[in-house]
Amino acid sequence: MKPILAHAIAALSLLAAAPAALAAPATDPYRPREYVQFQHADWTRNATIYQINTRQFTPEGTLKAATDQLPRLKELGVGILWLMPIHPIGEVKRKGSLGSPYAVRDFRAVNPELGTMADLRAFVARAHALGLRVIIDWVGNHTSWDNVLMAQHPDWYAKGPDGKPQPTPWFNWDDIIDLDYGKPGLRRYMLEAMKFWLTEAGIDGYRVDAAGLVPQDFWDHASRELRAIKPVFMLAEWESRDMHRDAFDASYAWTWWEALHDIARGRSDATRLHVYYAWNAKFYPRQAYRMLYTTNHDKNAWDGTEFEAFGPAVDAAIVFSFVSEGIPLVYNGQEAGNTRRLAFFERDPIAWNASPYTAFYKKLIALKKQNTALWNGEYGARMVQVPNGAPAQVLSFVRANDKDKVFVALNLSDKPVRASFDKTLHHGSYRDFATGARVEVGGSTNFEMAPWSYRVLVK
Repeated sequence: MKPILAHAIAALSLLAAAPAALAAPATDPYRPREYVQFQHADWTRNATIYQINTRQFTPEGTLKAATDQLPRLKELGVGILWLMPIHPIGEVKRKGSLGSPYAVRDFRAVNPELGTMADLRAFVARAHALGLRVIIDWVGNHTSWDNVLMAQHPDWYAKGPDGKPQPTPWFNWDDIIDLDYGKPGLRRYMLEAMKFWLTEAGIDGYRVDAAGLVPQDFWDHASRELRAIKPVFMLAEWESRDMHRDAFDASYAWTWWEALHDIARGRSDATRLHVYYAWNAKFYPRQAYRMLYTTNHDKNAWDGTEFEAFGPAVDAAIVFSFVSEGIPLVYNGQEAGNTRRLAFFERDPIAWNASPYTAFYKKLIALKKQNTALWNGEYGARMVQVPNGAPAQVLSFVRANDKDKVFVALNLSDKPVRASFDKTLHHGSYRDFATGARVEVGGSTNFEMAPWSYRVLVK
C-alpha cells in the first residue's frame, strides 16, 4: 500500500469512529446570542448630542465662527456635536437662494460658504482638545442634480420609468436624485468617501440622513469598516431594530415624539406611551440608543418650534427626554429659548439671548452625565413602571442600579392631579431635582401635581 493511501484510510477510520463529533453543531442552537455585534465607544455612555445648523449657528454662518463657540458648548455639558452637512450644495434645481444642505454636490469637499478643509480640521481639533466628539451628516441616499458623480458615473443613479434619473419616489425632494446601491462601484466610492473624513478631518462618526432608504447591508459593512479605523458613533435617521445589529449606535425615536406630541395636543392620554415603552423593553436590544428630542432641524423648520409643538407641556417634555431610556438631543438655540422657526434655504442666524433655558439644560445634562442610572443603552438602568392611581394622566417609573436611583412622575395632562403610587419600588430617600429639597417616599406618599408638571427625585 502506498504511504499516501495508507494515511488516507487511517484518517477515514478515525472519522468513522467519531460520527457524533462530526455531527455536533459549531454552536449550541439553544444558547442565547447577543443581537448587537459591536461595542459602543466608551465616550458615548453618558453623552448628550448637540446639533449644529452651521448656516444659522453664528452671525457669520461659518465653521471658523462655530469653533469659537466650542468652549460654551463644553460648559453646557454636551458630549457629541453633530454638524449638519458640510459639503458643497447643488445649484441645479436649488431651493431658495442657498439651497438645501442635503442636496450634496461633492462628497469629498467642504462647502465654501462654511469655510475650508483647514477650518473643519481646526473645528474638530479644538473640539477634541475640549473633550468633545464630532459627527457629520452623511446624505447617502441621493445627491444634487449636478453632483460630480453625474458626469463621472451617470450609471450609478436610479432611473425612473422614462429611463432618466429621478428624485426619491413619493417625496417632494425635487432638488435631488436617487443613487442606485445595486452598483458595486457606488458602494465602494461611498465607503471610501466616508473613510476619507475619518482619516483626513478626524471626525468621530456620522449622522446618516434617511438611513433606511439605503440597503441595510451597505450600512452593516460600512460601519464595520469605519470601526476598524477608530471608535465611531453612528446615528441613523430611521426607526428600526435592524439598524442596531451591526451598524448604528443610535436611531431616531420618532414614535416617542409623536406619542408625546399627541398627548400635549389633547389627542391622547399618558397611556399612549405604554406601547412605545413595551416595544422598547421587549423588541429593541438593550444596547440600542434611541434618540429623544423635542425638536431638531426638520421639526423646527417644517412643524414648528418645541414651544409650538408642546405648548405648556414643553418643560416636562424636555425633562422626559433626559430621564427616559434614550440618548437626548439638543438642537442649537434651544438653550437660548429660541422661539423662531429657522429658515431652511436662507441665512437666518439664531438670536442668542439670555434665557433661563441655559441653566435648565445645563442642569439636565449634568444629571444625565453624573447619574449612572440615566446613562445610555445598556450602561444605564431600565425604566420600570411604578403603578399610580391616575394612569391616564401620570406616567411614573423608576430607573435604578447598584449605585444610583431616580424616581420620576410626569403629569401629562392639562388638569391638576393628586398622584398616589402602588408597590414599594419607588420607596426611599431622595433629593428633588428641581428644588434640591430632601424627600422621603413611602407607602403613604402622594404628589400634588399641577398640569404638565414633573417630579424627578434623585437618590
